[in-house]
Amino acid sequence: MIPPSKQYAAIQIDPDWLTDYFNVDPQIAYYINLPILLFGLLIICFIAWLLTKKIIVNSIHKIFLKTKITWDDILIEKRIFDKLAFIIPAFIVIFAVPSILAAYPALSSYAITLATIVILLIIVWTIIAFLAVLNEILSVSPAFIDKPITSYIQVMNIFVYFVGGILILSVLLGKSPFYFLGAMGAMTAILLLIFKDTILGFVASVQMSVYDMVRVGDWIAMPKYDADGDVLSINLSTVKIQNWDKTITTIPTYAFITDSFKNWRGMSNSGGRRIKKSIDLKVSSFCFCDEQMLEQFKKYALIKDYILDKEAEIKKSNLTLAGNESNVVNSRSLTNIGVFRIYAENYIRSNANINLEMTHMVRQLDPTSKGMPLEIYCFSKVKEWKKYEQIKSDIFDHLLTITSQFQLEVFEEPTGRDFRSLVDSQHQPARVSNMYSE
Repeated sequence: MIPPSKQYAAIQIDPDWLTDYFNVDPQIAYYINLPILLFGLLIICFIAWLLTKKIIVNSIHKIFLKTKITWDDILIEKRIFDKLAFIIPAFIVIFAVPSILAAYPALSSYAITLATIVILLIIVWTIIAFLAVLNEILSVSPAFIDKPITSYIQVMNIFVYFVGGILILSVLLGKSPFYFLGAMGAMTAILLLIFKDTILGFVASVQMSVYDMVRVGDWIAMPKYDADGDVLSINLSTVKIQNWDKTITTIPTYAFITDSFKNWRGMSNSGGRRIKKSIDLKVSSFCFCDEQMLEQFKKYALIKDYILDKEAEIKKSNLTLAGNESNVVNSRSLTNIGVFRIYAENYIRSNANINLEMTHMVRQLDPTSKGMPLEIYCFSKVKEWKKYEQIKSDIFDHLLTITSQFQLEVFEEPTGRDFRSLVDSQHQPARVSNMYSE
């Protein structure tokens, strides 16, 4: 229904230019005037945005690309200034609408409200993009590379979204922002329940940063979550770990506060990687060294000096036994296991890949049903996994092979072949007796 002419005067409609130049009826001009004005405002906003982008934004990009610093290139990559260019049309709407739509006060009010909301959204959008730029810059900075920057940025993102949402609601409903803050104060319990994981993650991130518990790039072992590998990222809610089989394990951030885990960073920062492995030797193969064995051991460069020194020491000690030196129980003598232990120690010391500034030794462990373990304890200079395993394998290849030269036997569980040989040996005499009886 077309409103009466008296109502036109009440809302200050002035479509005279359509009536004067095109002889349009005033009632019809009322409806034609509005889309023309809106279309004109849209054209003005588009031109303002285009000029801002082509002139101001492009000029800023050219200046930043010529500088030697790199962080401004990230601003261009994240299109920060492209986002800010949308604010100009929104401000034009706010300042121009009261004049252009003076005859339409209700629509003018809605347009200003919408433009204000758009400005708030653009500001939030820009701040979030800027925080992403900040995160990217700080993540590669030597001073912050080991800090959970992503977690702090995510907390700031939540805060920006929260403030932006409050301001937008305030504009939409015409209420003070403090009105909504007061209403949310009554919902604290619900908010704590909703954001429980976020709050726990943030507290955990702070503790992890303050106490330097975990960094990006650390080797972490967490058996409870079947995680063993390098930390890829630390954010507000989760920590990503790439396992050695290239799978990805995602662990809640607060789990690093409540559960135990192993961080191998100490090994990575130290002078070596530990080698701790034992050889199980049969106790029945242990014996005292006779003259023939000692003469053979003197041919080994690693223990020649040791044998000579020990022979002189033992000979001097045995002179006090007054004729009882022929009894091995009464006299001192070397053992094959003892000589082999010294050989293993000297072999480790002579290895150029072993860090002799760190603890290194060969020790005997408590005997078990598998014999007596002889443990090699030292640190490899090389910490890279593949080379480390090669060094460790080379050491034990040699020691396991040379045990026979000391008349020592390495323990092995009996196999099916051993049992068959035992059975065959038991039946062999019976076959021989049967042959003679025939």
